[in-house]
Amino acid sequence: MLKEFTQQYHLTAGECNPQLEMPLPLLMSRIIEIATLHANSWGVGYAHLIQENQAWVLSRVTIEMKRYPRVNEAYSLTTWIEDYNRHFSLRNMEIQGADGETLGYARTVWVVINLATRESVDISSLSYIRENISERQCPIAAQSRLRLQQETRSVEHTFGYVECDLNRHVNTIRYLELMLNQFDLETYDTCQVQRMEIAFMKETRYGETVMVKVDGSNPQNCVLSIDDSTGVSHCRGRLVFEPRKA
Repeated sequence: MLKEFTQQYHLTAGECNPQLEMPLPLLMSRIIEIATLHANSWGVGYAHLIQENQAWVLSRVTIEMKRYPRVNEAYSLTTWIEDYNRHFSLRNMEIQGADGETLGYARTVWVVINLATRESVDISSLSYIRENISERQCPIAAQSRLRLQQETRSVEHTFGYVECDLNRHVNTIRYLELMLNQFDLETYDTCQVQRMEIAFMKETRYGETVMVKVDGSNPQNCVLSIDDSTGVSHCRGRLVFEPRKA
């Protein structure tokens, strides 16, 4: 078994954002994809776990980028397991350009859930993880505590059909897209997201209406929360912006 797994990609024009770069939702999708491919290479991906009515679920993601892949640029993602315990598997990624330049890193936290009970499963007995922990380090900080200190604005959103996945709950990527849409085009023209943190706390299903709350008291470091009608947070995130270089 390979302790590290690398996948090559190419950023097409149709995949780019208005700044001719890789959008964060696509990077999130690639992160999920390479984690899945690595697990599949070990024989413990979706096809294996579903036989026990179980599935891997993404719990937290932290991404830091020096820059994003640009239109028509080749890039790669490399992933490895940093550690695990009975509740979580800690998986990291490095994003590189075609010339081997490190563009950024990601930290992810995964859990296995029972699809019937929706509760987490003890993964301490999964020997393949224990035997394949890598000594490679990830230089970015772990996720910080995500909590709104001040709600400066909010917007209501109802999740529809195209926002749901095979588990019949809101797709991971849709939460991120909803958060990113709380900022205008000029923000992204003048700044890039240097660090993104997101924590998935409670499943949201088709037709549910939520409030997207933004703490924009510090425009360069914004915390967001997606809450249901009772005020319970289903997802929280942080977007750290930095000015684009001329």
